[in-house]
Amino acid sequence: MSQTRVGRIPITHVQPVVDGGAVPAKAVPDTDLEVGATVFREGHDLLGVQAVLLDAKGKERARITLEEQPNDRWTGRLRTRGVGKAAFRVEAYTDAYATWAHNAEVKIAAGVDVEVMLTEGARLLSRAALEKDRSAADQRTLAAAAEGLANGADQPMNRLGAGLSVEVRAAIGRLPLKELVTLSPDYPILVERDAAGRGAWYEFFPRSEGAVRDPDTGQWTSGTFRTAIASLDRVAAMEFDVIYLPPIHPIGEINRKGPNNTLVAGPADPGSPWAIGSAQGGHDAIHPDLGTFEDFAAFVARAQELGLEVALDLALQAAPDHPWAKEHQEWFTTRVDGSIAYAENPPKKYQDIYPLNFDNDPDGLSREILRIVLEWIDRGVTIFRVDNPHTKPVWFWEWLIGKVNRKHPGIVFLAEAFTRPSMMHALGRAGFQQSYSYFTWRNTKEEIEDYLQEISHGTAAFFRPNFFVNTPDILTEYLQYGGPAAFKIRAVLAAMGSPLWGVYAGYELFEHVARPGAEEYIDNEKYEYKARDFAAAEASGRSLAPYLTRLNQIRRAHPALGELSNVVIHPTSDPAVLAFSKTKVLSPKSSKGGSPVSDTVIVVVNLDPHSVREGMVYLDLSTLGLESSDFHADGTFTVNELLTGQSWQWGSQNYVRLDAHVEPAHILSIGRKA
Repeated sequence: MSQTRVGRIPITHVQPVVDGGAVPAKAVPDTDLEVGATVFREGHDLLGVQAVLLDAKGKERARITLEEQPNDRWTGRLRTRGVGKAAFRVEAYTDAYATWAHNAEVKIAAGVDVEVMLTEGARLLSRAALEKDRSAADQRTLAAAAEGLANGADQPMNRLGAGLSVEVRAAIGRLPLKELVTLSPDYPILVERDAAGRGAWYEFFPRSEGAVRDPDTGQWTSGTFRTAIASLDRVAAMEFDVIYLPPIHPIGEINRKGPNNTLVAGPADPGSPWAIGSAQGGHDAIHPDLGTFEDFAAFVARAQELGLEVALDLALQAAPDHPWAKEHQEWFTTRVDGSIAYAENPPKKYQDIYPLNFDNDPDGLSREILRIVLEWIDRGVTIFRVDNPHTKPVWFWEWLIGKVNRKHPGIVFLAEAFTRPSMMHALGRAGFQQSYSYFTWRNTKEEIEDYLQEISHGTAAFFRPNFFVNTPDILTEYLQYGGPAAFKIRAVLAAMGSPLWGVYAGYELFEHVARPGAEEYIDNEKYEYKARDFAAAEASGRSLAPYLTRLNQIRRAHPALGELSNVVIHPTSDPAVLAFSKTKVLSPKSSKGGSPVSDTVIVVVNLDPHSVREGMVYLDLSTLGLESSDFHADGTFTVNELLTGQSWQWGSQNYVRLDAHVEPAHILSIGRKA
């Protein structure tokens, strides 16, 4: 018979599969991939379905049995190992033992085909006992069960019991009896290093860190890499993982923006770092006010000593006086009047920036950008936050990231793409390891629940969201008018909701005053220096830094929070109270040989920053990784409050009262008995 499109047992709608397998599903080490497939067959024989993890050479590394769900869906979590290329496949088979056991129980209880069913069972288990891959103990167990089934002198129900014992089921569970085995295609996985999918980011402007203003003249002296080195201790103390720097290159003189994006800059106004390039150099140069390449090297070295990776902004655009504007006008868009078009994002206009045009000389422009990226990698940059990648062709990013990652597999690219879902998702498929997200504008309970579901279960295979709570460009109305509670709420949601989250400096000082008519900061740091006294704020108790530190400590202590696809939403009775949990199995079995040991974090948040909210939280206990030993005699279990140190007894229904002005959230872990 000629080969057909469908195998002996149909396997369809396999996940996680991106673009039919043309693009690998994203993962980081020790990730629990949410694997699923629709599997069915004709007739009434029972099926078994497994997912198999393969290494780059096609060798089996791990195997799990998928659980049957409604509508012929089978799901499970397959854990990745190591870094590099991998793959997975789905294996379906007729489960000979389960089919026999089901039929035997029904027929023998009804007195139908009793001897036939017992004989079939004896032959089945005798065959299983001879399989060489079984342990000697399991072989003995199955052989004894086969003898019990074949013992015609015993009562039929006793003989059946021998074939259905707990020991037999366990032995078969370890190595199922498979018939008509059918395999799906192999689907690729790319396992990248931890920083590609997990981490806490902190952004500051080096020119503001250590900047000094003359009290008499009002003139500023810029901070430098040397003065910013001292600020790295503050960032590391809050237990962030990445220090992200806006562009550090020379800033254009022509059309330089003044304070609050005004069109006219004074002689002392520093301009926007994103208006890159002047007579002093372009993307491969350092702004003289910040220091030298030696100073930058010292900054990177100190960051590495503190356990911080340095992320640098990659803004592919140019100021009007960038060397490119003279030497390579073909890299820009020329208008009918001969002028070069500046950047616009209506209603915003950026007269100080020329966007690049990849259509005139794609090869030349691409090679130049690759050269620049590789140069900064040589100088210690391991992560690039890419400004507005959605304004460049997707093919270019696939080419650039592919080129860079083939030479430097550990380099991470973050897409700053607040744009249409289709483009954001395309950038993820093109190779971006992570992306900014819509989280910033999701505020209501329904919005947040829907978005957590989407990023956790809908797009996790190709889109890793970095939940930044604020940026130099974005100060949402929620933060403008929500008071300190709003800052806590958003930090909890970001730090607990995604394995990746970020903070822009000033957040810990509750900076919330917006420029009138805009959703951005007044006296925006993009256009001027910003002096902040973090130490004084913390000493007086007016800093959120201790709270951010605690959130990062919780993240590090709980592996469940490092997963993207494990969010479970739990109902609540209050429209402003959100509840979700994240669970990760830590080891297959407990030390006592019982159920798997899991790490679980339950998050309950009052989304109303102005008031007290109270009501019930209804937990789906089956999703929390609870063991029988976790429960008390009354059916409750212990939860430990990780923010306050309190403990309570919880069950499936729990009353909460959250005062936004005291503590708007609970972050709970399961308290296991010793």
